[in-house]
Amino acid sequence: MKRLVILGGGYGGLRIIERVLSSDLPDDVMITLVDRMPFHGLKTEYYALAAGTQPESHLRVAFPNDPRLSVKYGEVSAVHLDEQSVSFANGDSLAYDWLVIGLGCEDRYHDIPGADQYTCSIQSMRSTRNTYTAINDLNPYATVSVVGGGLSGVELAAELRESRPDLNIRIIDRGQSILSPFPKKLQEYASQWFIEHEVQLVSMACVTKIEPGIVYNHNEPVESDVIVWTAGIQASSIVRNLPIETDNIGRAKLNQYHQIPSHPNVYVVGDCASTAIAPSAQTAELMGDQIAMILKLDIKGETFPSSLPPLKHKGFLGSLGKKEGFASMGKVSLVGQMARVIKSGQLWMYKKHMG
Repeated sequence: MKRLVILGGGYGGLRIIERVLSSDLPDDVMITLVDRMPFHGLKTEYYALAAGTQPESHLRVAFPNDPRLSVKYGEVSAVHLDEQSVSFANGDSLAYDWLVIGLGCEDRYHDIPGADQYTCSIQSMRSTRNTYTAINDLNPYATVSVVGGGLSGVELAAELRESRPDLNIRIIDRGQSILSPFPKKLQEYASQWFIEHEVQLVSMACVTKIEPGIVYNHNEPVESDVIVWTAGIQASSIVRNLPIETDNIGRAKLNQYHQIPSHPNVYVVGDCASTAIAPSAQTAELMGDQIAMILKLDIKGETFPSSLPPLKHKGFLGSLGKKEGFASMGKVSLVGQMARVIKSGQLWMYKKHMG
Protein backbone atom coordinates (compact mmCIF):
# COMPACT_ATOMS: atom_id res chain seq x y z
CA MET A 1 0.00 0.00 0.00
CA LYS A 2 1.03 3.57 -0.67
CA ARG A 3 0.24 6.11 2.01
CA LEU A 4 -0.94 9.68 1.71
CA VAL A 5 -0.61 11.36 5.11
CA ILE A 6 -2.41 14.62 5.85
CA LEU A 7 -1.27 16.52 8.92
CA GLY A 8 -4.14 18.60 10.24
CA GLY A 9 -7.89 18.23 9.92
CA GLY A 10 -8.53 21.91 9.33
CA TYR A 11 -10.21 23.65 6.41
CA GLY A 12 -7.48 22.82 3.90
CA GLY A 13 -6.86 19.25 5.02
CA LEU A 14 -10.54 18.36 4.96
CA ARG A 15 -11.04 19.92 1.55
CA ILE A 16 -8.21 17.77 0.17
CA ILE A 17 -9.64 14.61 1.74
CA GLU A 18 -13.08 15.41 0.36
CA ARG A 19 -11.71 15.84 -3.17
CA VAL A 20 -9.22 12.94 -3.18
CA LEU A 21 -11.67 10.37 -1.80
CA SER A 22 -13.28 9.91 -5.19
CA SER A 23 -14.14 6.83 -7.20
CA ASP A 24 -10.94 7.05 -9.25
CA LEU A 25 -8.59 6.84 -6.23
CA PRO A 26 -6.33 3.81 -6.86
CA ASP A 27 -7.04 0.83 -4.63
CA ASP A 28 -3.46 0.68 -3.37
CA VAL A 29 -3.60 4.15 -1.77
CA MET A 30 -4.53 4.60 1.90
CA ILE A 31 -5.13 8.06 3.34
CA THR A 32 -4.20 8.80 6.95
CA LEU A 33 -5.43 11.97 8.63
CA VAL A 34 -3.42 13.11 11.65
CA ASP A 35 -4.94 15.49 14.18
CA ARG A 36 -4.71 16.12 17.90
CA MET A 37 -8.51 16.46 18.16
CA PRO A 38 -11.15 13.84 17.28
CA PHE A 39 -13.10 16.38 15.22
CA HIS A 40 -12.69 19.39 12.96
CA GLY A 41 -12.96 22.61 14.98
CA LEU A 42 -14.56 25.63 13.29
CA LYS A 43 -11.68 27.96 14.04
CA THR A 44 -13.35 30.96 12.43
CA GLU A 45 -15.95 30.75 15.23
CA TYR A 46 -13.63 30.28 18.20
CA TYR A 47 -14.30 33.86 19.24
CA ALA A 48 -17.89 32.85 20.09
CA LEU A 49 -16.71 30.01 22.32
CA ALA A 50 -14.32 32.37 24.11
CA ALA A 51 -17.13 34.91 24.63
CA GLY A 52 -19.49 32.25 25.95
CA THR A 53 -22.16 32.62 23.25
CA GLN A 54 -21.63 29.26 21.55
CA PRO A 55 -21.06 25.87 23.21
CA GLU A 56 -18.11 23.86 22.03
CA SER A 57 -20.42 21.20 20.59
CA HIS A 58 -21.64 23.73 18.00
CA LEU A 59 -18.08 24.24 16.77
CA ARG A 60 -17.34 20.58 16.10
CA VAL A 61 -17.65 18.83 12.74
CA ALA A 62 -17.04 15.09 12.45
CA PHE A 63 -14.23 13.84 10.25
CA PRO A 64 -15.25 11.95 7.08
CA ASN A 65 -16.09 8.27 7.46
CA ASP A 66 -14.64 6.22 4.60
CA PRO A 67 -12.93 2.80 4.58
CA ARG A 68 -10.04 4.31 2.61
CA LEU A 69 -9.41 6.87 5.38
CA SER A 70 -7.83 6.18 8.76
CA VAL A 71 -7.39 8.76 11.51
CA LYS A 72 -4.44 8.93 13.89
CA TYR A 73 -4.69 11.18 16.92
CA GLY A 74 -1.54 12.71 18.31
CA GLU A 75 0.76 15.71 18.63
CA VAL A 76 3.23 16.01 15.75
CA SER A 77 6.72 16.78 17.01
CA ALA A 78 8.71 16.80 13.73
CA VAL A 79 8.62 16.07 10.02
CA HIS A 80 11.66 14.35 8.50
CA LEU A 81 11.65 15.20 4.81
CA ASP A 82 14.54 13.00 3.69
CA GLU A 83 13.34 9.97 5.69
CA GLN A 84 9.71 10.54 4.61
CA SER A 85 8.40 10.14 8.13
CA VAL A 86 6.54 12.04 10.84
CA SER A 87 7.43 11.88 14.54
CA PHE A 88 4.97 12.27 17.41
CA ALA A 89 5.35 13.57 20.94
CA ASN A 90 4.65 10.11 22.38
CA GLY A 91 7.51 8.55 20.39
CA ASP A 92 5.43 7.09 17.55
CA SER A 93 6.39 7.59 13.92
CA LEU A 94 4.50 7.39 10.65
CA ALA A 95 5.93 6.85 7.16
CA TYR A 96 4.47 8.44 4.07
CA ASP A 97 4.77 8.42 0.29
CA TRP A 98 2.98 11.76 -0.07
CA LEU A 99 2.55 14.27 2.71
CA VAL A 100 0.27 17.29 3.13
CA ILE A 101 1.18 19.70 5.92
CA GLY A 102 -1.82 21.66 7.13
CA LEU A 103 -0.94 22.33 10.76
CA GLY A 104 -2.26 25.88 10.85
CA CYS A 105 -0.79 28.83 12.67
CA GLU A 106 0.22 30.01 16.10
CA ASP A 107 0.18 33.38 17.79
CA ARG A 108 3.04 35.68 16.87
CA TYR A 109 4.18 37.81 19.78
CA HIS A 110 6.70 40.04 17.96
CA ASP A 111 9.30 39.49 20.72
CA ILE A 112 7.23 41.57 23.14
CA PRO A 113 8.28 40.60 26.68
CA GLY A 114 5.56 38.77 28.58
CA ALA A 115 3.14 38.51 25.66
CA ASP A 116 3.37 34.74 25.43
CA GLN A 117 3.12 34.29 29.21
CA TYR A 118 0.43 36.70 30.32
CA THR A 119 -2.13 36.76 27.51
CA CYS A 120 -4.96 34.47 26.48
CA SER A 121 -5.36 33.06 22.98
CA ILE A 122 -8.06 31.85 20.57
CA GLN A 123 -5.70 30.08 18.15
CA SER A 124 -6.54 26.52 19.23
CA MET A 125 -9.54 24.82 20.78
CA ARG A 126 -7.55 24.16 23.94
CA SER A 127 -6.42 27.76 24.33
CA THR A 128 -9.92 29.02 23.52
CA ARG A 129 -11.39 26.87 26.29
CA ASN A 130 -8.91 28.46 28.71
CA THR A 131 -9.79 31.93 27.43
CA TYR A 132 -13.49 31.22 27.94
CA THR A 133 -12.80 30.22 31.54
CA ALA A 134 -10.66 33.27 32.23
CA ILE A 135 -13.21 35.72 30.81
CA ASN A 136 -16.34 34.15 32.20
CA ASP A 137 -14.88 33.85 35.69
CA LEU A 138 -14.58 37.64 35.82
CA ASN A 139 -16.73 39.62 38.21
CA PRO A 140 -18.89 42.49 36.93
CA TYR A 141 -17.01 45.70 36.07
CA ALA A 142 -13.79 43.82 35.33
CA THR A 143 -11.77 44.85 32.27
CA VAL A 144 -10.86 42.80 29.21
CA SER A 145 -8.23 44.13 26.80
CA VAL A 146 -8.10 42.66 23.30
CA VAL A 147 -4.71 43.31 21.72
CA GLY A 148 -5.16 43.45 17.95
CA GLY A 149 -7.95 45.06 15.93
CA GLY A 150 -8.08 42.62 13.03
CA LEU A 151 -10.98 40.32 12.24
CA SER A 152 -10.46 37.98 15.20
CA GLY A 153 -10.10 40.77 17.74
CA VAL A 154 -13.10 42.68 16.42
CA GLU A 155 -15.39 39.64 16.39
CA LEU A 156 -14.30 38.60 19.87
CA ALA A 157 -14.79 42.08 21.36
CA ALA A 158 -18.22 42.50 19.76
CA GLU A 159 -19.43 39.06 20.84
CA LEU A 160 -18.13 39.64 24.34
CA ARG A 161 -19.86 43.00 24.57
CA GLU A 162 -23.21 41.32 23.88
CA SER A 163 -22.62 38.34 26.18
CA ARG A 164 -21.14 40.33 29.10
CA PRO A 165 -22.53 43.88 29.10
CA ASP A 166 -21.24 44.23 32.66
CA LEU A 167 -17.58 44.16 31.57
CA ASN A 168 -15.32 46.97 30.46
CA ILE A 169 -13.86 46.09 27.05
CA ARG A 170 -11.14 47.75 25.02
CA ILE A 171 -9.42 47.00 21.72
CA ILE A 172 -5.76 48.00 21.53
CA ASP A 173 -4.52 48.26 17.94
CA ARG A 174 -1.39 49.67 16.31
CA GLY A 175 -3.23 51.08 13.29
CA GLN A 176 -5.19 54.25 12.81
CA SER A 177 -8.37 52.18 12.69
CA ILE A 178 -9.54 48.68 13.46
CA LEU A 179 -9.93 46.32 10.48
CA SER A 180 -7.20 48.20 8.62
CA PRO A 181 -6.99 45.66 5.70
CA PHE A 182 -10.70 46.15 4.97
CA PRO A 183 -12.42 48.93 2.99
CA LYS A 184 -12.86 52.27 4.76
CA LYS A 185 -16.64 51.84 4.91
CA LEU A 186 -16.29 48.69 6.99
CA GLN A 187 -13.68 50.27 9.27
CA GLU A 188 -15.95 53.22 9.99
CA TYR A 189 -19.05 51.09 10.49
CA ALA A 190 -17.33 48.75 12.96
CA SER A 191 -15.70 51.66 14.81
CA GLN A 192 -19.07 53.39 15.20
CA TRP A 193 -20.63 50.13 16.42
CA PHE A 194 -18.04 49.88 19.17
CA ILE A 195 -18.44 53.51 20.15
CA GLU A 196 -22.21 53.07 20.44
CA HIS A 197 -21.70 49.92 22.51
CA GLU A 198 -19.15 51.54 24.82
CA VAL A 199 -16.11 49.55 23.76
CA GLN A 200 -12.94 51.63 24.08
CA LEU A 201 -10.82 51.82 20.93
CA VAL A 202 -7.13 52.52 21.50
CA SER A 203 -5.47 53.30 18.16
CA MET A 204 -1.85 53.92 17.13
CA ALA A 205 -0.79 51.72 20.03
CA CYS A 206 2.69 50.37 20.60
CA VAL A 207 2.65 47.49 23.06
CA THR A 208 6.10 47.37 24.60
CA LYS A 209 5.65 44.88 27.43
CA ILE A 210 3.01 42.78 29.15
CA GLU A 211 2.97 41.87 32.81
CA PRO A 212 0.27 40.04 34.80
CA GLY A 213 -2.80 42.24 34.45
CA ILE A 214 -0.97 45.08 32.69
CA VAL A 215 -0.49 46.02 29.03
CA TYR A 216 2.21 48.65 28.49
CA ASN A 217 1.19 50.94 25.63
CA HIS A 218 4.06 53.28 24.70
CA ASN A 219 5.51 52.16 28.06
CA GLU A 220 2.42 53.45 29.90
CA PRO A 221 0.62 50.82 32.03
CA VAL A 222 -2.94 49.90 31.09
CA GLU A 223 -4.56 47.69 33.72
CA SER A 224 -6.62 44.70 32.57
CA ASP A 225 -8.11 41.72 34.34
CA VAL A 226 -7.82 39.55 31.21
CA ILE A 227 -5.65 40.24 28.16
CA VAL A 228 -6.47 38.41 24.90
CA TRP A 229 -3.86 38.36 22.14
CA THR A 230 -5.09 38.60 18.54
CA ALA A 231 -2.20 40.67 17.18
CA GLY A 232 -0.52 38.44 14.66
CA ILE A 233 0.11 34.88 13.53
CA GLN A 234 2.99 32.73 12.35
CA ALA A 235 3.23 29.28 10.84
CA SER A 236 3.25 26.19 13.02
CA SER A 237 6.59 25.57 14.70
CA ILE A 238 6.78 22.24 12.83
CA VAL A 239 7.08 24.15 9.54
CA ARG A 240 9.30 26.88 10.98
CA ASN A 241 11.77 24.18 12.05
CA LEU A 242 11.97 22.49 8.65
CA PRO A 243 15.23 22.93 6.67
CA ILE A 244 13.42 24.81 3.90
CA GLU A 245 12.99 28.38 2.69
CA THR A 246 10.30 30.28 4.60
CA ASP A 247 8.88 33.80 4.62
CA ASN A 248 9.04 36.35 7.45
CA ILE A 249 6.37 34.56 9.50
CA GLY A 250 7.77 31.08 8.97
CA ARG A 251 5.46 29.91 6.19
CA ALA A 252 6.89 27.51 3.61
CA LYS A 253 7.81 28.95 0.21
CA LEU A 254 6.41 26.60 -2.41
CA ASN A 255 6.46 25.99 -6.14
CA GLN A 256 3.42 26.67 -8.30
CA TYR A 257 1.93 23.29 -7.39
CA HIS A 258 2.03 24.01 -3.62
CA GLN A 259 4.94 21.60 -3.17
CA ILE A 260 8.16 22.05 -1.23
CA PRO A 261 10.60 22.47 -4.17
CA SER A 262 13.30 20.21 -2.72
CA HIS A 263 10.74 17.52 -1.77
CA PRO A 264 7.90 17.58 -4.33
CA ASN A 265 6.05 14.73 -2.62
CA VAL A 266 5.33 17.17 0.24
CA TYR A 267 2.50 19.69 -0.15
CA VAL A 268 1.66 22.54 2.22
CA VAL A 269 -1.81 24.02 2.65
CA GLY A 270 -3.37 26.87 4.59
CA ASP A 271 -1.63 29.02 7.17
CA CYS A 272 1.63 27.07 6.86
CA ALA A 273 1.99 28.07 3.19
CA SER A 274 3.37 31.36 1.91
CA THR A 275 0.74 32.77 -0.46
CA ALA A 276 0.05 36.03 -2.25
CA ILE A 277 -3.37 36.35 -0.59
CA ALA A 278 -4.17 36.68 3.11
CA PRO A 279 -4.30 33.51 5.21
CA SER A 280 -7.85 32.44 6.01
CA ALA A 281 -10.15 29.43 5.97
CA GLN A 282 -11.12 30.43 2.44
CA THR A 283 -7.48 30.53 1.34
CA ALA A 284 -6.94 27.05 2.78
CA GLU A 285 -9.92 25.65 0.90
CA LEU A 286 -8.90 27.28 -2.39
CA MET A 287 -5.44 25.76 -2.01
CA GLY A 288 -7.00 22.46 -1.01
CA ASP A 289 -8.93 22.27 -4.27
CA GLN A 290 -5.76 22.74 -6.30
CA ILE A 291 -3.63 20.42 -4.19
CA ALA A 292 -6.23 17.66 -4.43
CA MET A 293 -6.26 17.94 -8.21
CA ILE A 294 -2.45 17.81 -8.42
CA LEU A 295 -2.23 14.99 -5.86
CA LYS A 296 -4.55 12.79 -7.89
CA LEU A 297 -2.33 13.32 -10.93
CA ASP A 298 0.78 12.72 -8.81
CA ILE A 299 -0.61 9.47 -7.39
CA LYS A 300 -1.41 8.18 -10.87
CA GLY A 301 1.90 9.35 -12.33
CA GLU A 302 0.18 11.64 -14.79
CA THR A 303 1.39 14.99 -16.17
CA PHE A 304 0.65 18.19 -14.27
CA PRO A 305 -0.94 21.17 -16.03
CA SER A 306 1.54 23.79 -17.20
CA SER A 307 0.16 26.26 -14.66
CA LEU A 308 -2.57 26.73 -12.06
CA PRO A 309 -4.95 29.69 -11.89
CA PRO A 310 -4.13 32.27 -9.21
CA LEU A 311 -5.92 31.95 -5.90
CA LYS A 312 -8.70 34.51 -5.66
CA HIS A 313 -10.93 35.23 -2.70
CA LYS A 314 -14.67 35.56 -3.17
CA GLY A 315 -14.85 37.99 -0.26
CA PHE A 316 -14.76 38.23 3.52
CA LEU A 317 -17.48 38.12 6.16
CA GLY A 318 -17.37 39.32 9.74
CA SER A 319 -19.80 39.61 12.63
CA LEU A 320 -20.56 42.29 15.19
CA GLY A 321 -22.46 40.24 17.71
CA LYS A 322 -25.45 38.16 16.69
CA LYS A 323 -27.39 40.79 14.74
CA GLU A 324 -24.95 42.90 12.74
CA GLY A 325 -21.91 42.33 10.59
CA PHE A 326 -19.88 43.41 7.59
CA ALA A 327 -18.89 41.91 4.28
CA SER A 328 -16.42 42.70 1.52
CA MET A 329 -17.15 41.00 -1.81
CA GLY A 330 -15.08 42.33 -4.68
CA LYS A 331 -15.85 46.01 -4.97
CA VAL A 332 -19.02 45.69 -2.88
CA SER A 333 -19.02 46.45 0.85
CA LEU A 334 -22.03 45.47 2.90
CA VAL A 335 -22.81 46.32 6.52
CA GLY A 336 -25.63 45.67 8.96
CA GLN A 337 -28.07 42.82 9.46
CA MET A 338 -27.87 41.41 5.94
CA ALA A 339 -24.11 40.87 6.22
CA ARG A 340 -24.67 38.96 9.48
CA VAL A 341 -27.40 36.83 7.87
CA ILE A 342 -25.05 35.96 4.99
CA LYS A 343 -22.33 34.88 7.40
CA SER A 344 -24.75 32.75 9.42
CA GLY A 345 -25.96 31.14 6.21
CA GLN A 346 -22.44 30.36 5.02
CA LEU A 347 -21.63 28.74 8.36
CA TRP A 348 -24.82 26.66 8.28
CA MET A 349 -24.09 25.48 4.74
CA TYR A 350 -20.52 24.52 5.64
CA LYS A 351 -21.57 22.50 8.70
CA LYS A 352 -24.41 20.81 6.80
CA HIS A 353 -22.15 19.92 3.88
CA MET A 354 -19.30 18.60 6.02
CA GLY A 355 -21.71 16.73 8.27
